[in-house]
Amino acid sequence: MTDPLEPKSELVKELSEVEQNPAPEPAQQAPEATKKEAETAKQASDEPFGWERSTLEKLAFATLHEQRLARRWRTFVRLSWLVFFIAIAWLGFSQNVATSNVSQPHTAVVEIKGEIASGLEASAELMVSALRGAFEDQGAQAVVLLINSPGGSPVQAGIINDEIRRLKLLHKKPVYAVVEESCASAAYYIAVAADKIFVDKASIVGSIGVLMDGFGFTGLMDKLGVERRLMTAGDNKGFLDPFSPQTAKQREYAQAMLNQIHLQFIDVVKAGRGARLKETPDTFSGLFWSGQQAIELGLADQLGSLDFVAREIVKAEEIIDYTRRDNVAERLAKRFGAAVGNGAVQALKSSATLH
Repeated sequence: MTDPLEPKSELVKELSEVEQNPAPEPAQQAPEATKKEAETAKQASDEPFGWERSTLEKLAFATLHEQRLARRWRTFVRLSWLVFFIAIAWLGFSQNVATSNVSQPHTAVVEIKGEIASGLEASAELMVSALRGAFEDQGAQAVVLLINSPGGSPVQAGIINDEIRRLKLLHKKPVYAVVEESCASAAYYIAVAADKIFVDKASIVGSIGVLMDGFGFTGLMDKLGVERRLMTAGDNKGFLDPFSPQTAKQREYAQAMLNQIHLQFIDVVKAGRGARLKETPDTFSGLFWSGQQAIELGLADQLGSLDFVAREIVKAEEIIDYTRRDNVAERLAKRFGAAVGNGAVQALKSSATLH
């Protein structure tokens, strides 16, 4: 017969076993699962931010590197410009130093080449400076003017002529002019200050005259219907304006001025050449002649080159050049437009010129 209390006792027994061996509580397993999930979530969440941080770091370092390179480049450029200007200054001063105090006997040479005008290499400023250096040198036995010029400003030529004559009297040294291709108008104005003029048989010599050139556009303006609106204070303030008509009074005045400058030129030539000059009706007409013809007319003395004069006339074969030229800085300034601007101004204004 089954005991009705037996099932109950088995239930009690199972409950007691459960109490003795309890099942793992969810609270004990939850921290490990939560930790893993947190790490996974953290990795998932850190992955994009880590990539951005790395990219930002690379950009920052690249920027710093570029800035560093830029600073170095700026420093290099500034130092380069500083060295450049120091070199220019040194070259300028070194080229402007006179070659004076040469002890041994020699022939001093001053070149007169190109147009004779202010601001150019054949300007009175540079020529006078070179001439003084040549005359003051104790070793210079004579001064030779090496000429190759078509002419230029009568003012500049007059200054050079006067200085040559003054230095000859002061230092008691002979002066010789040696003509290469040409010695015309203002260049000849300078040459007659020399004691003797040597030429090549094919040199161009002479052109003892004065001109004042310009342009007139009044007829063209009338055809194009262009009106010139020039306002002046003074009846002759627009004198020689290329866009205004020239009056008879203005033409007469300009001609009188040219005649006066021409007479000054003639007087200088006569004083320089003296009795050697064989004057003809064409001598002062503005014509020019070959070197051989110039000798026959008394405009030159004899054939001869620079070496010939140094060797046979001066008796000092060593030749030292005293010519003053533009230094490097001045040449660079002209290349950057200074000469262009000056040339444009000179071309637009009319002036008396010996050609």
